[in-house]
Amino acid sequence: MANFDALIIGAGFAGATVARRLAEAGRAVLVVEARDHVGGNAYDCTDEAGVLIHKYGPHIFHTPHKRVYDFLSRFTQWREYAHRVVANVHGQLMPVPFNLTSLDIAYEDRAPALAEKLLQVYGAERKVTILDLRKSEDPELAQLADYVYENIFKTYTMKQWGQKPEDIDPATTARVPVFLSRDDRYFQDPYQGMPQDGYTALFEKLLDHPNITLRLNTDAQEVLTLTQVGTTLVDGQAFHGPIVYTGAVDDLFQRRFGRLPYRTLDFVFETLPMEWYQTHGTVNYTVDQDYTRITEFKHLTGQVLPKKTTIMKEYSKAYTGETGQIPYYAVISPENKALYQRYADLAGEYPNLYLLGRLAEYQYYNMDAIVLRALELTDRLTERRGEK
Repeated sequence: MANFDALIIGAGFAGATVARRLAEAGRAVLVVEARDHVGGNAYDCTDEAGVLIHKYGPHIFHTPHKRVYDFLSRFTQWREYAHRVVANVHGQLMPVPFNLTSLDIAYEDRAPALAEKLLQVYGAERKVTILDLRKSEDPELAQLADYVYENIFKTYTMKQWGQKPEDIDPATTARVPVFLSRDDRYFQDPYQGMPQDGYTALFEKLLDHPNITLRLNTDAQEVLTLTQVGTTLVDGQAFHGPIVYTGAVDDLFQRRFGRLPYRTLDFVFETLPMEWYQTHGTVNYTVDQDYTRITEFKHLTGQVLPKKTTIMKEYSKAYTGETGQIPYYAVISPENKALYQRYADLAGEYPNLYLLGRLAEYQYYNMDAIVLRALELTDRLTERRGEK
């Protein structure tokens, strides 16, 4: 490690962004990745049928942050793509988030009068929560809130989080929106698209720098030791440079205080001898089926492959730490936040250790938010040495 100035654990968006920034600032950086590939959960590859798939679930790039877009644009061209999602509600497909087009489908002849009421009370192009609608003195608007809750939110959320309706956080329910618009895009961010050659190609360019050394198939525990006195050992030697850790923080400390709860996902892939299986890249199953959604990748990637398509069904379940399971979503609760804080406080005893990312910070972040946090962290790390 005498040859390196920084250690990055994890080659996903968080780790790769920090590595690139530090490398461009003149630091020699070692990146350690437990998997046999870069890209973290955004990794994509071709399956046996030649379809470009997202192995760990669909990843759609969108951001309101020009800085993030400009940074990533150095490593990829973008394919124009605006994600549109529909819910299968008793066989009817309607846009989600629920909007004025969804209203037409769900309420048919009553829809124009309901839309007029909504626009008069709340105004156009606004996202109104179920909580706001339920506060309305108009019984029809309150009924609309109940419809969205029952048909779009409740069953889907029960499958996703493994909770009964009465156990779902009321604050989560309150945020479910009705979008008073006919804009069917799932995201309204100004910068949206898909990497022209895929996410893996983006990461390969991101990590292609003479100051970056990459070790795949290497667990953090193989290189990093945290002593009891706040000293970090890398490959058995004291190391004082920045160490950016992007993995599960409870694993970093051998689950000393207990396992942090997560939800994990099972994916079932199927290649079909047809041009298209469904009308949209993602169809959510909000009232039936055991799976939460089906993704058809050719919609996302723009790949041209006649009479052949691959779909993926997504099942959510509790993370148990079994071999092969991946922690995807932190289960946020006061108890779990308190448990995480114990690990964060322990990490704080090591002055050169930085926790970054979904698992390390026990938070849900979109890809662009992770990149922004990584850019901001490297701002601080380079400013300390007067680098740019």
